This record gives sequence, C-alpha cells and structure tokens, in this order.
Amino acid sequence: MLSKSKKLFNDAKMVIPSGVNSPVRYFDPHPFFVKKSDKSHIWDADNKRLIDFCNGYGALLLGHGRKEIISSVSKQLKLGTLFCAPTENETKLSELIVKSYPSIDKVRLVNTGSEATMTAIRLARAFTKKSKIIKFEGCYHGAHDSVLVKAGSGSAHSGISVSEGGLKEVSRQTLVAQYNNFGDIEEIIKKNDNDVAGVIIEPILANMGLILPEKNFLKHIRRLTKQHNIPLIFDEVVTGFRISTGGAQKHFGIRPDITTMAKALSNGFGIAAVGGKKQIMDQLSPGGRVYQASTFAGNPVAVSAALASVKILDRAKNRLYPKLERHCAQLSRAIDDLATDLGISHQVNFTSSMMQIFFSDRPVTNYETSVNADAKRFKKMFSVLLKNGVFIAPSQFEVVFLSDAHTSSDLSKTLDAYRLALKAVKN
Repeated sequence: MLSKSKKLFNDAKMVIPSGVNSPVRYFDPHPFFVKKSDKSHIWDADNKRLIDFCNGYGALLLGHGRKEIISSVSKQLKLGTLFCAPTENETKLSELIVKSYPSIDKVRLVNTGSEATMTAIRLARAFTKKSKIIKFEGCYHGAHDSVLVKAGSGSAHSGISVSEGGLKEVSRQTLVAQYNNFGDIEEIIKKNDNDVAGVIIEPILANMGLILPEKNFLKHIRRLTKQHNIPLIFDEVVTGFRISTGGAQKHFGIRPDITTMAKALSNGFGIAAVGGKKQIMDQLSPGGRVYQASTFAGNPVAVSAALASVKILDRAKNRLYPKLERHCAQLSRAIDDLATDLGISHQVNFTSSMMQIFFSDRPVTNYETSVNADAKRFKKMFSVLLKNGVFIAPSQFEVVFLSDAHTSSDLSKTLDAYRLALKAVKN
C-alpha cells in the first residue's frame, strides 16, 4: 500500500516539474508531504511527527506557529491583505531594521532573498558605474544569472554551476574567488580593479553545509574593498537576525555598504529587505534611476509578521541568543563525540544556532573541501534520522538550524537518532 506522501508525490509530478516547487525539497525515493506544524515539530501526510531542524532553511528562528506572530497576522488579515499603497507599518519595520543594523541608513522592503541580492547588485553597479561582481565559491545568493555561478545550495547538490538558460554574457561579468583565501581575492581585485562594481559574500556560508570565515578573513575583505572603493555587500539572507539582532556583521564587527536579509526577519512569511548607505539607497526609483518595483513589496500581512518577529527578538535577545548558542554547542559536541567514538572520519562545524557534520578527514573551510566530503554517507545518515523522527535538510550542502522552540527533550531525542544514524553510517 502506498504511503500518502508517495501518492501525493505521484500526483504532484503530473502537474509540477519534478513534483516539487524548489529543487532542495526533493530526495530519494520521494519527499514527504507536510500536513501541519507546531513549535518544534511537523507532521507528515501519514501523521508521523518529526522534530524539525530544517526550520524553513533557517527562517523559523522562533519555531512554528509562534503565538505573537500569528496574533499579529490574524489582526492584519481582518484589515486587509494587499493595498498597493504605503502603510505605516512599512515605516515602523524599516525603522526597526535601521536601528538594528548601524550599517543601514535606509531600507527597501522586497519579497525574497533573490530579489534582495539582485537589487543590491544593481545598486552597486549603478553607484560605481562599473560592471563586474566578485562572489565566492559556494556562496548562494539566489537563482538569478549574476550569481548562479559556482553557487551552493540546490545548485551544488545537483552539480549545476551555471544554469541552462542563463546568459553567458551575464555570467562573464561575475568573478569567483575562493572563500577563506586571502591571496585569491587580492589577485582578482588587482587584475580587475578598474571594473569591479561590488563584492558580495555570505559572511558565514550556509549553503555549502556550514562554513565559517577564518580569523580576520572578513576584516581583510572589508579593508580591501575600502582601499579600492568597491561596495561590499553582505548577503545576510540566512544570518540576518539569526546570528544576532544585528546579524553576522554585528558579531564580526564589520559594516558593509549594502546588506540583504530575509528568512528570520519574518519567521516564515514572505518578505526580504535590502538596505545600506543613504547615498547608495537613494539611487532607487522613483527618486533615483535604479528601477525596482513589486506588487507585493511591503505586503501588509508579511510586514505584520516581520514587525512581531523583530520585536520579539529585540525583547528576548539577552536570553534567546545565548540559549540557542548553548544548545547548538551541546548538540554539535555530542554528535562530534559519537562520531569520534565510532571511528568515523568527520568534521563538525557550528556557530550560534547552526551546525553541520561533514564526513571528511579534512577541515571543511571552502567549496572544495565541502564538495569532497562523503555525500553518500550523509544521505544514509539523513535517511536514518528521518526514520527515527528527526528532519534535517536532505542535502549535505544545507545546515541544521535550531529554533527557540526546541526543548531539552527534543535535543535528547535528536541525539539518540544521531547515535543510530552514525552507527548505520559506520556499517
């Protein structure tokens, strides 16, 4: 007898390409379909309860169904869902973002992380009147042509470095540096100094598994970009509000020229933002000549969710972030110990509320060391974890995300599942 998820997947394939609306959701033999969620759990179509560590790929910092957010959204739904005219809450949310991020003078609300990075790159090109963008191997900045070059996330999982259908003329304007390689970025800037419009980077890579910047790497990039008058774009779609209320830039003490954010900004609702220095942001239309527009930008429902989320994070920051960091460190070190005791070659990278294990005997510090980890072992581990009630992202090139909703009991059950999964990997 077919499971409900299998049947639903078969139905989906008839009307949805490959049966999924985002490639990272697929895994063999088929993805499970979700029925409902609450706090730290989701239930599949067959009513199996899973502890959720995918957490909307980092969006659900506060867990599923946080009551204050649901209440805020419910109130807005009664007032209206779309006006296509400004609302006061858009200004209030923008004020909170500006207050949280000292590098941001002004902010434009958009819908997705991809839209935010696309706008950030357009702003940098307009501001400098130059064309080339430098990105780093394994950094994922969305699915548009300028950045879908040696990218992470789903494109790394499927082996695509430049998507079919993308314009080579656009891709040629993107230069790729090796993450954590001081000399490489220096050499690229030296060779292209007169034509570099901007440098875009995930300050912490969360789309090649979890890869952390080596000491002073980000400060070196900030110093280089200032020396050469190149705008620095921090893509904080994942890390914004997750690492701290001021994102990774607050954690590392760096002020980029442009910042993008999304996921944890609204705890599961569709909204993103791009912000930066006044002289850069004022280029946006209608006051400036950089065109950006969207029917759903500043959507009142998503804005109400983001307002509630940011207020919760600001109010609870002194309790929330230390707790998440403590839980993440405990879980990561326990998994590390289990793999060590079993004699499995591995690396565990973790920081704040994010972690990942790689089956490799080399430290994972960049794209090359990440893709050379044993993905087959990871796949086996994922399957056993899922069988035992723990859902992490199915790809080696994603991250395990903790939320405020995870309890000590959740962590204990998760560690038991990892124990079984690692034993299976060993065998």
